[in-house]
Amino acid sequence: MTPQRSSRTRRAAGAALVVAALTATAACGGGGSDSKGESGKGAGFNAAVSGIANASTTKGGTLKFIGKQDLDSADPQRQYYGMAWDFSRFYARQLVSYAPKPGTGGTELVPDLAKANGVVSDGGKTYTYQLRDGITWEDGSPITSKDIKYGIERIWAKEVITGGPVYLQQVLDPEGTYPGPYKDKSPDKLGLKAIETPDDKTIVFKLPKPNGDFEQMLAMPAGSPVKQDKDTGAKYQLKPFSSGPYKFKTYEPKKRIVLIRNENWKKETDPIRAALPDEVTVTINTNLEAIDELLIKGEYDLDLNATGMTQAGRTKALKQHKGNVDNIETSFVRYVDIATKVAPFNNIECRKAVIYATDYKSIQSVRGGPDAGGNIAPNMLPKSIKGSDGYDPYGVLAREGKPDAAKAKDALKKCGKPEGFSTNISARTNQPGEVQAAEALQEALGKVGIKTQVETLDGAESASITGSPSVVKKRNLGLVMTGWGPDFPTGQGFSQPLVDGRFIQPNGNYNVSETNDPKINKLFDDALAETDPDKAGKIYQQMNHAVSDLAVQMPFLYDKNFTWRSSRLTNVYSTHAYNGRYDYVSLGVVK
Repeated sequence: MTPQRSSRTRRAAGAALVVAALTATAACGGGGSDSKGESGKGAGFNAAVSGIANASTTKGGTLKFIGKQDLDSADPQRQYYGMAWDFSRFYARQLVSYAPKPGTGGTELVPDLAKANGVVSDGGKTYTYQLRDGITWEDGSPITSKDIKYGIERIWAKEVITGGPVYLQQVLDPEGTYPGPYKDKSPDKLGLKAIETPDDKTIVFKLPKPNGDFEQMLAMPAGSPVKQDKDTGAKYQLKPFSSGPYKFKTYEPKKRIVLIRNENWKKETDPIRAALPDEVTVTINTNLEAIDELLIKGEYDLDLNATGMTQAGRTKALKQHKGNVDNIETSFVRYVDIATKVAPFNNIECRKAVIYATDYKSIQSVRGGPDAGGNIAPNMLPKSIKGSDGYDPYGVLAREGKPDAAKAKDALKKCGKPEGFSTNISARTNQPGEVQAAEALQEALGKVGIKTQVETLDGAESASITGSPSVVKKRNLGLVMTGWGPDFPTGQGFSQPLVDGRFIQPNGNYNVSETNDPKINKLFDDALAETDPDKAGKIYQQMNHAVSDLAVQMPFLYDKNFTWRSSRLTNVYSTHAYNGRYDYVSLGVVK
C-alpha cells in the first residue's frame, strides 16, 4: 500500500473511470475451481484478488452484511476500526478519498467533495480546495466548507468525541491550543485558526510545518463534514447525518444497521460511489461458527469484519464452495505488544527472553498455517509500506520460527530472572485464533520458566482496557495480543500511533508498549519533512530497525485469511486502501 504521496500529482478519477473499472475486468480469473453453492455459482477462487468478481452496473436489491462485532462507532470522527472506515463510505464523504480500483490501484487519492486534489503552496504548508457544485446533505441543503471545518474540529473535543485518530489534530494544532467546538467561544464555533473558509466553496488548511501525508489524513472518516445543527455530540453516532448515497434508517448498536438510499445524493457529484443496492443491512452475531454457516447457506453476502473464516468454516467452504472464497493477503501485522511499564518488561533482556522463547511456528499453525494465518513476520513493518525489509535481529526466520531456549534462558539471566517470572497475556475472544495464539505463546514461554495467565476480553472493550496505560499496569498485562493495519499506506500511517511517544494517551492509547524514545520520535519528524516518498521510506526503515532493536513489540505473522463472498455479490474486489478487504462502496447484488 504505497501510493504517491500528496506532494506528487495524482490523476483524478471521473465517473467514466469508475464504470470502466467495474466493467472492463472480467470475473473469470478463478480458473476451473468454481463450485456450486446454496445460492448459485461462485465467480471463482480468488476472483476478487486477481480482479473484479462479477462486474456489473445493475442497481437494486439488498446488500446483506453479517459480523461478529459492531462498528466501534458510526460517528466518522470516532471511528478507528478499518471495517468501519470502509463501511462509512456509504454515508460519509471527504474532500479526497480512495479510487474505486482493485489492489494497489485503490490507494490512489482522488477528489471526492473537492473538485480536485489540493493545491499545495508555501513550501508544503498550505493546502487549498474548491468544493464541487451540487453536493448536498440528506435534507437537500448544500455541503459547505464550514461543514467540513466543523466536522474536523470535533476531533479536538476528546471529552465528548472519544476514540478515532488524532493525526489532523496533531498536524494542524501541535500545541493543542484549540479547545474544540463545544468549548469554542466564537459565535460560529469555527475558531480553529489553522483552517480558513473564505467562502462556502473554498477551504484552506495552514499547517505549522509541512507533512507529506496530509491528504492521507483528510481521506480518513475523521475528515468528514458534520452539519453543526445536526450534531448531537456523543449521541451523533446513533444517527449520523448523511453526505453520501445512503442514510440511516435503523441503528441498534451491537444488533442491527439498516441503510436506505439518500434521495438527495446525486451521482454526478460523486465519482467514487457506485451506490448500486437499494438497501444495506448489517446483522451482528457473536457466534463465529454460526456466521460462517449463514454465509455458506446464502443468507448473508459477506462478513463486515473481514477477519477471515473459522477453521470449520473455511474447510467446508473450500471443499464445497471454493468459487466463493478469496485467500487475501492483508496489510495487517499480528503481533504482541510488550508493556515496558509493567515489570519486569522495563528490562530489555526480559523482553528479549519472550521473543527468543516464542514458538512462532506453533502460533502460525493455530491461526491456520501460512494460507489462513499468514507468513511469519521478522519485524513490524508490512511489505506494503516503503521502508519494509527483511530485518531480523532475533533470527526468527533463520530458526524457521522455532524457539531458541538457550538464548531465552541467557536473556533471563541478564535481566535478573534466571528462574523466570509471571505475567498476563490479553487476547480478544472475537478475533479468530487470537485466544488460541495466546495459549500457544503461553505454552512456549512456560518451557523457559515464564509463567503466564491468558486474560480474555471482548474486542469492543479493548480500547478501554489495553488502550488505558493505567489499566494495563493494574491488570499486569505485560503481553497484549493484537493486530494492526496502516491508517494510511506510509510509515507514519502504520507505525506512528504504535511507537511515537507523543501519541501515548491516557485513554484510547495504541502505543501499548509506551515506547517514547527520542531517536525514534525524531526519525518520524525527519520522514515527515521529506517530500520524496523513497527517501522517506529509507528513514522509516531506520525507524523500524530502531523499534525492533528495543524489543518493545513481537510481530509474529503478516496476516492472510480466507474470505467469503456470496454468489449474489457483484463488483467484488480486494483493495489495498482498506488493508485488503473488499471495497464495500462498490458492491452490488443480483436481485
